[in-house]
Amino acid sequence: MYYGKVEICGINTAKLPVLTEKEKTELLKLAKNGDKKAREKMINGNLRLVLSVVQKFSGRGEPPDDLFQVGCIGLIKAIDNFDPSLDVRFSTYGVPMIIGEIRRFLRDSGAVRVSRSMRDIAYRAMQIKEDFINEHGREPLIDEIAKIMEIPKSQVVVALESIVEPVSLYEPVYSDSGDTIFVMDQLSDKNSDAGWLEEIALKEAVKSLSQREKRILAMRFFDGRTQMDVASQIGISQAQVSRLEKGALQKIKKQL
Repeated sequence: MYYGKVEICGINTAKLPVLTEKEKTELLKLAKNGDKKAREKMINGNLRLVLSVVQKFSGRGEPPDDLFQVGCIGLIKAIDNFDPSLDVRFSTYGVPMIIGEIRRFLRDSGAVRVSRSMRDIAYRAMQIKEDFINEHGREPLIDEIAKIMEIPKSQVVVALESIVEPVSLYEPVYSDSGDTIFVMDQLSDKNSDAGWLEEIALKEAVKSLSQREKRILAMRFFDGRTQMDVASQIGISQAQVSRLEKGALQKIKKQL
């Protein structure tokens, strides 16, 4: 593999070697034992992985070839540090390593830089926060930190936010017995099966209502009308609207 400048746009991804999981396992074992050729073959066989990660960072203003080279560093670190005895796919370990290396590169060389003075304010605020917790047994408010530092509240907020690093969706948060949980696994999915089934159940429950019950619920909860307005529109008393509304909601609740 050539470790100089990589012309990423000139790489024919179709010609990059593809390794099976079995081949990766064998190469990793050999590389762990000092086999340089196996290590080299493992690197070349996972360049597609680097390319796929680099694509996620397109539009950041950095040359793709630079990101590719940095990604290769992450790949090499992953290969050198991976434990073949673990029951986990190499890509599960390698992708976060590659992403982490690229993120560090973007943070250190990006156009948006955090000034030294801003970092000093943030670190001082963090120290004050820690001292405050030790003394009072609770976290201080931003106002309290700002008062101690004798600076505006907004300056404390900006300083603390400036040192918070973005978290990748592929950042591992837990790993046990070969099952790795990433940040993305902790995020709720609005299109999950549970939500989809609940929506279907609600529609079926509404279908069982009478036309008058449906009309009352639509006017009350979709149009935002009062019971008095609904009663006037339908031609019944407010007490009847209240009774029908309550009964319809109970029917839906029972079916769900």
